Amino acid sequence: MLKRSILRLVGSAIIVSITIIGTSIHTLYSKKEINIDPKLHEISGIEIDKKNRLWAINDSGDDPKLYQINQDGSIAKEILVTNAKNVDWEDMTQNSFGHFFLGDFGNNDNSRRWLTIYKIENPIDIKGNTTEAEIIKFTYPDLDDNPVTPENRNYDLEAFVELDRHLYLFTKNRTEPFDGITNVYKVGDHAANFDAELIGSFKTCTTLGKLCWITSAALSPNRKQLVLLDSTSIWLFENFEGDNFFSGDVFRIDLGIVTQKEAVTFLDDNTIVFTDEAFKGIGGNAYVIKLDEVEKIVVRRRAEIIPKQAPKVIKGAEIRNQKNKILNENS
Repeated sequence: MLKRSILRLVGSAIIVSITIIGTSIHTLYSKKEINIDPKLHEISGIEIDKKNRLWAINDSGDDPKLYQINQDGSIAKEILVTNAKNVDWEDMTQNSFGHFFLGDFGNNDNSRRWLTIYKIENPIDIKGNTTEAEIIKFTYPDLDDNPVTPENRNYDLEAFVELDRHLYLFTKNRTEPFDGITNVYKVGDHAANFDAELIGSFKTCTTLGKLCWITSAALSPNRKQLVLLDSTSIWLFENFEGDNFFSGDVFRIDLGIVTQKEAVTFLDDNTIVFTDEAFKGIGGNAYVIKLDEVEKIVVRRRAEIIPKQAPKVIKGAEIRNQKNKILNENS
C-alpha cells in the first residue's frame, strides 16, 4: 500500500514537471518569428533601422561587422567597421538620427579598465560594405589597478541605450554571493574619454545569477518605455521621469524556458523583438511580442519621485553604501 502511494506521488510529480516544462517551452516558442542564419550563432545585439530592417552583431571572436538580416533570417548584407576591433561586442543601440552604437564593453572577469563604444553612421547611408566609426572610450572612476573583489564584481556590461545625447549602460552583475543589482552608468555619445557616472540601480532577483543577468536593453521609439532582458524575462519600465528609469512603473514579462537570450529592441512602441543564441540545437531564433497582448506582471508601481541632486563623482564606498541600501529596501 505504501509502495503504491509513493509511486502515485512520484508519478504525479513527474506529470506536474512535464506540464511546467511544456508550458515554458510553449511560452517562448509561441513568440518565435524566424530562425537566424547560423553565422550569427552568438548574436549579441540587434537594432532596427529607419527602414524597418533588422541588423545584428556577434559576440567576441567575430570580425568587427554588423549584419543586415532578411525577413527569412538569412543575411542580406555585411558591413565591416574598418577601424574597430571586436574584443567583446555585446549590444547595439541607436539615437534619433539613426546613428548606430556598437558596445565593445564585455568584461566577464571585471579586468578591463577602459571600454569602447563605436558610433557609426545610419546604415541607410552606408552605400558599400565598409564604414569607419567614431570611437568613445570610458572607464569606471572608482576602479584602480587592483583586482575587483568577488562581492563587488559588477563592472561587466551587455546592455545600453541612448537618450538625449547620452548613453546609459546597464551592468551584468557577477557578484559572489549574487545580489541581483544592475547599476546604470551614464557617458556621452561622442568621441572622447569619459568617466562613467553611476546614476541608479535596480534589483532583479537573487535566486541564480545566470537567470537574472541583464544581457540587453532597448528604449521605445517614443522614448517612454525601457526594457531590460535576461534569460527568462523582459523587465519593462514605464512612466519614469527623464533618465531616472527606475522611478516609474515596473513590470516583468515571462519569456518561458531558459535560453541564452542576448539581444532586444523595439520595432515600434508596442512591438518588441528579441533573440537568443544557438546552443545544442536550442535557440538561434528571433521572437516578437506585442505589449498590448502579453501578460505584464506588476513588480512595482510608480513611487513618489525624489528631486535629483546635482551630479557628482561616485566613489567605491558610496557604491557599496547604495548597494546595501537597495538590499535592505528589498529584503
